[in-house]
Amino acid sequence: MNPEIIGYLAAILTTAAYVPQMVKVLRHRHTQSISLGMYAILSGGIAAWFVYGLMINSPSIIFANGVTFGMVLIILAMKIRHG
Repeated sequence: MNPEIIGYLAAILTTAAYVPQMVKVLRHRHTQSISLGMYAILSGGIAAWFVYGLMINSPSIIFANGVTFGMVLIILAMKIRHG
C-alpha cells in the first residue's frame, strides 16, 4: 500500500476538523472563548509542517497543511478583529 494514501486520509480528516470551528466563527463573529495564543502557535506549527512537506515533496502533507493553514488564519484573523 502506498503510504501517501494514508497521508491523504489523515489530511482529509484533520483538515475537516477545522471546518466547523471556522464556519461557526464566520457565522457568529464570536471568538471570546478561542485562545489567541493557541491559534498563533498552531499557525506557526502548521506553517512549519507545510514547509516540511515542500522540502520532502509530500503532496499529502503539503495539501493538508496548506488548506488547514488557510482556515486557521481565518479563525486567527477573526479572533484578532473581534477579540
